[in-house]
Formats: sequence, structure tokens, C-alpha cells
Amino acid sequence: MRRDVLELRSFYASPRGRAAREMVGGKLAEAWGDPRGLDFLGIGYATPYLEAVRERARRTVAVMPASQGVEVWPVGARNLACLADETALPLANAMFDRVVCVHALEEADNPLALMQEVCRVLAPSGRVIVAVAARNGLWSNAEGTPFGHGRPNTRRQLEDVLREADLEPSGWTRALYAPPFGWTARWAQGFEQAGAWLWPPFAGLILMEAVKQTFAVKPRGSRVRARVFAPGVLAPAPSAPAGRAPDMATREQLLAPERVSP
Repeated sequence: MRRDVLELRSFYASPRGRAAREMVGGKLAEAWGDPRGLDFLGIGYATPYLEAVRERARRTVAVMPASQGVEVWPVGARNLACLADETALPLANAMFDRVVCVHALEEADNPLALMQEVCRVLAPSGRVIVAVAARNGLWSNAEGTPFGHGRPNTRRQLEDVLREADLEPSGWTRALYAPPFGWTARWAQGFEQAGAWLWPPFAGLILMEAVKQTFAVKPRGSRVRARVFAPGVLAPAPSAPAGRAPDMATREQLLAPERVSP
């Protein structure tokens, strides 16, 4: 069962949630660069990470699963969030240049169907970043945070799901090296820098980027049975005298194979 949207909002309002938003948001900004002129989609509870690109991107939409609930976002402006079935998004094909999935895959009833919908709405050569709790990380066991619920993943498991959905992984990184305790939030940046060198396998999150690739389908040629003619049938025959057509016996003699005397 998914975490309620109120629980997610409460977490990101806490010191741990603000530290997580800062650490993960920095990874997203580093991977995607300038968002101007691009269309962004967030699936799950991605509004804390979409806030950084909302004003500069051409279009920004947040889709929240029906079992989670939805909230108005952004506050005090035109709403850009909607509630939808995660396996049947009410969006047109190839609509978004960038997609970010946070708090989406771990608790999905059908992770493959979710990623297939992401592939459908992603523009050709578009890019998606999926953030999931790491199986070996401390955050996957912290039930007081949203990352401690659902199914944590390894890098190989995440790659398999993306490839089955026709998305090709192009890079990955880790985040959230700080232990999931409130008192560590103020030193989150220091933990992030030291953890990448000292204990990388114990990061809390895996972030994987994948690219949608489209290929031209080449038509397959079909083999046609060749007509084979018997030798000798097309051999030239001596012409008959003028004014006289060869009789049937003459034709049979001309077409008959040559006999070799013993």
C-alpha cells in the first residue's frame, strides 16, 4: 500500500526531508542541466524536485497515483498536479522531454506497466530518472521515512525493469549517504561528500537515468520461388522450308533428346 500524500508532505517538511530534497535535487540538476524549453513530468511524489525547474521549464506536470492521493501544487498558483492511474496516464504519446519518478516504483502494483507508461509519454530520445531506495542502504530500513516502505531495488534489478519497458539505461549514481536520523540532517552535505568515497554501497538511494530510443523498422524481403525450365526445350530448331510447316513428327524429333548409340 502506498504512503498517503499527507505523510509524504509531512516528511519533506521535516529536516530529514529537506536534506533529502537538497541531496537528490542536486543530482537531478547536475544530470539535466538547463531546463528551459523542455517539458517535465513527475510521477509519484516528485513535486519537491520539480519545484526547482517549474518556472524555467516550458511545461511541468505532476502525476500522483490514485492510491496515494493528490495535493494542490504549486501553492498559490495555477494547479499543475493531477490524480491518475499510474498504468494508464491521461497524457498524450511522446509528450515529455524529461520524466522523474520518485516514490513511484517501490510501491507500484505493477512496476513494469508503470515504466511502460513512462516510455509511452516520453518523447523520442527523451530521458527519465528513476529514484528508488537501495536494498543495502540504511534508508530502506527506516520505516519512519517514505523510503522505508515498498520494495527496495539493486542496480541490476532496476536495469532489468527499465530494459523490459524499452528504456535503455545510460547512467546511474547514488545519493543519501547520511544515516536516516533527524540529527544528521544539518551535516547532510558532509555525509554526502564523504560517503561517496568511504562507504558507497550504503547509500540510501539509487538514481538511474534511461533514454527512450526509437529505431526504424527495415522491411524483410521474401524469397520467391524461381521458375526452372528444362534444358533443350528452348534450343533453336531448324526452320521449315518456305511455304511448308513442319509436321508433328518433325517437331517431336526436334524436341527429343539426342540418343547416343552404343
